[in-house]
Amino acid sequence: MKYKLLGKSGLKVSPLCLGTMGFGTEWGWGVERDASFRILEKFTDAGGNFIDTANRYTEGSSEKIIGEFMLRDRDHFVLATKYSLHDNTTNVNASGNNRKNMIRSVESSLKRLQTDYIDLLYLHIWDQLTPIEEVMAGLEHLISQGKVHYIGISDTPAWIISRAQTLAEWRGWSSFISLQVEYSLLQRTPERELIPMAKNYGMTLMPWAPLAGGALTGKYLKGDRGRIKEGSTRLNERAERITREVMNIAGELGVPESHVALSWVRQQGISCIPIVGATRLEQLDENLKSLELVLNADQLNRLDAVSKIELGFPGDFFREEGVKTVTYGGFYDRIEKPF
Repeated sequence: MKYKLLGKSGLKVSPLCLGTMGFGTEWGWGVERDASFRILEKFTDAGGNFIDTANRYTEGSSEKIIGEFMLRDRDHFVLATKYSLHDNTTNVNASGNNRKNMIRSVESSLKRLQTDYIDLLYLHIWDQLTPIEEVMAGLEHLISQGKVHYIGISDTPAWIISRAQTLAEWRGWSSFISLQVEYSLLQRTPERELIPMAKNYGMTLMPWAPLAGGALTGKYLKGDRGRIKEGSTRLNERAERITREVMNIAGELGVPESHVALSWVRQQGISCIPIVGATRLEQLDENLKSLELVLNADQLNRLDAVSKIELGFPGDFFREEGVKTVTYGGFYDRIEKPF
């Protein structure tokens, strides 16, 4: 397995990150400890070292299972966890981005994980309440204590992240090196603001749901509806049209549909490490084998065309030929574009 650097850091991670929301059965689905261990062992044996969890996943069981597994060689693993979501509903400060919840949540995660440090700590979701100055100061405090090594951010508007990165630069604090967002052929709206922002700051993109909850494997079209609800955007006409094109290309190449969907995400011109969940060994094996596939220009163009979205203003405005002409004086195609 080849490894990638995570954002503007020297941290070396596997090109797929193992998502572990399904480790534990407290939410009525998922897998028990022993099955989780088998998945972790297979991922590790294949060269994987990057694992993603959160304080909230399966009421803390995900962190407990991973913590027990990592006891065999803690330093081998790059462990990402998150704070922000509640882990009790009796304390008004047991959720959100505030420093009190941050410290409380991290201390609880460290206990469940049976470790002294978290490799990568994410702000899980923006609470629209806490000043970003408070967040960044709190994260820097945890880093200075050695309890957190690197920081990332998830599910937050681009303008908030930009302010945080600028604040960190001015104060000499650590900045975010990775960005988690929902991103797939069915969900391309991060291309409007979030992905250009991440490119500008050298952040690694960490798509969650890169297979759109399994929709892009074609399973819903084949009759396996699982836990998906009627009316979901993953079942509408657009989703079906995109999925059928994924299935067509997979058939031409003789590979599973998941390989096509994951390869498209990884080939989007930004450092990208998809988060892939697995509750069965065959799912993990299939995801790992997707690393062998590289889509050609024609295949990428077909997928881009069928899943294209409107960027809105100013994204689509910038693409107009007249705007390019007056902005670049006719030299648009002859100028290097760093971002």
